[in-house]
This record gives sequence, C-alpha cells and structure tokens, in this order.
Amino acid sequence: MADGLDVVIVDDDPSVCQTLEDIITRFYAWGEVLSFTDADEAVSYCLNRDIGIAVLVVDVFLGAKNGFYFLDAIKEAFPSAHEDAIMITGYASDDVVNTCVASGSNHLLEKPVKTYALQLWIRAVVERY
Repeated sequence: MADGLDVVIVDDDPSVCQTLEDIITRFYAWGEVLSFTDADEAVSYCLNRDIGIAVLVVDVFLGAKNGFYFLDAIKEAFPSAHEDAIMITGYASDDVVNTCVASGSNHLLEKPVKTYALQLWIRAVVERY
C-alpha cells in the first residue's frame, strides 16, 4: 500500500465528519485523515495538493451542493475521483444508486456507516496505489 495517501472526508454534517474521522484514524496508517464540512473548501484543498490521488469519502448530499459536484470539481486534478470515491448517504434510494453508477462511483455506504465496511472499502481503494 502507498504511504502518504491521504483520506479526504466531505460531509456537511460536522458530527458525521468527526465520527468518520475517528473511525478511519483508528485503522488508517498510510497518510493523513482530513475532513471538510464545506464542499468548496474541500475542492480548494484538493486542487492545491501536489499529488492528485487520495481516498475520498464523500456524502451524496452536501447542503445546496452534492458529492458529484465535488468530484466533478476536482476531476481534472484527480482523474480517478469518481472511481476512487466512497459515497455515503442516509438513504440509498434507486435514484442515489443510479446516480452513483452513472457517474462511475461504485462504492456506496449507507449511514450509519458500519466500521468494517468503511475499512474494507478504504483498503480496496488504497490497494490500487
């Protein structure tokens, strides 16, 4: 697995960000774990990174924006953003699932996120690098 591969969490709910950060920090040893409640701040951070890869844990609904907006905004710097993203949602409706599939995001978890499922998805993404 690659060292220096950060995890970037984007969710508009601060408590969800903190919970996910706490969970991931317990097992993740290959880079930093960063969380953002503001999608634009997360976009800015990602676009100013030296390398264009990271494990992305992104909420489908980000207030007035959505997780796919975030992925599209960083796609030029992170070409595999959609493919590497782990999308999370409170309710995995058919529309949410179909949008994930159409965008190329194949990792989806429902809240409350099960720790083992999150760990397995993150490890699957990290192993690619």
